[in-house]
Amino acid sequence: MPIHNRASWARLKVGILAIFAMSILAALIFLITGQTSLFETQVQIYTYMADAAALTNGAPVNLDGIPIGKVSAIRLSGSKNPNRLVRIDMQVPRRDLKDIPNNSQASISAANVLGTKYINIKSGTSTTPVEAGGEIPSVPTGEIQDLVQQGFGVMASLQDTIERVNKIVGLVENGQGSIGKLLVDDTLYNHFLQVVDAANQLVNTFNSDKGTVGLLLNNRELYDNFQKTLSRVDDIIQQIENGQGTAGKVLKDPALYNEAEDTLKGLHTMVDDLNAGKGTAGQILKSDQLSNQLKATIAKIDTLIDKINSGQGTIGQLLVNPQLYDSLNGASRQLNLLMQDFRANPKKFLRIRLSIF
Repeated sequence: MPIHNRASWARLKVGILAIFAMSILAALIFLITGQTSLFETQVQIYTYMADAAALTNGAPVNLDGIPIGKVSAIRLSGSKNPNRLVRIDMQVPRRDLKDIPNNSQASISAANVLGTKYINIKSGTSTTPVEAGGEIPSVPTGEIQDLVQQGFGVMASLQDTIERVNKIVGLVENGQGSIGKLLVDDTLYNHFLQVVDAANQLVNTFNSDKGTVGLLLNNRELYDNFQKTLSRVDDIIQQIENGQGTAGKVLKDPALYNEAEDTLKGLHTMVDDLNAGKGTAGQILKSDQLSNQLKATIAKIDTLIDKINSGQGTIGQLLVNPQLYDSLNGASRQLNLLMQDFRANPKKFLRIRLSIF
């Protein structure tokens, strides 16, 4: 074989070997970095969104959080429906279609607020899987935006709360307010130490035999007297429980109970008799005749009082006739003089009586 031919054949073999090595290297890189198998059949499914929300080509596609494919294309749909403005094509393995019900919902998600966006398909409840080239319903992007907006509101509120806490901490550190004064004011600290000292003195007093409480706690004689008193109380309670004494008989003697019951029955009978108009008291309460008699008597008394007030009769004359009053007054005066004369010279009256006899 000529040298020229041998050189050409050698260059051909080197080229074929290089191409084969590069192919193997590309396959390894694809297998290591790719999410799909080299020999696995890929199919397209799509969904419509109101907004792409910064989603990019090649973004992951997850099924219930598990990666299964990637986004192959993002473009405007040309539709005037505000919820179908953007079409997103997704490339997934054909074998995974059986795990995606046709009523599943696709949404744009992110691991955090600033994280890379991806498509997450939430499995539905239908038993019919989606077909190759089929559409997956989507969750309106507006809901995600609302959630993000709410998150910003929460963060703003949290920031405001943190600022207020910082202000409060600053006031406390500067000794302002009650808590600040408790932390930095020596006067309150000294007062607290005084209270603690007073409490210690009080405890020491309790532990000693001084004061009423100290005597009660430390004097054995008072304790013994208290113990004796308790023993006597226990004895009295025991006697009462045994039916001894007046209190015990009241609690334990059935005869007293029976007498009390008989007394109550008698009272009930008396009240029934009074209500029935029996006896003198019952007649007073129920009899119309007695009531009429009382009314007639009261009327007579009223008439008598009217006569007396008008000067009729002896009592009436005494009340309203001044002449009779003067006569009685003069008689009383003469009687008084006679008594004074009798006391001054009793023999005078005795002599008169002797001369008569």
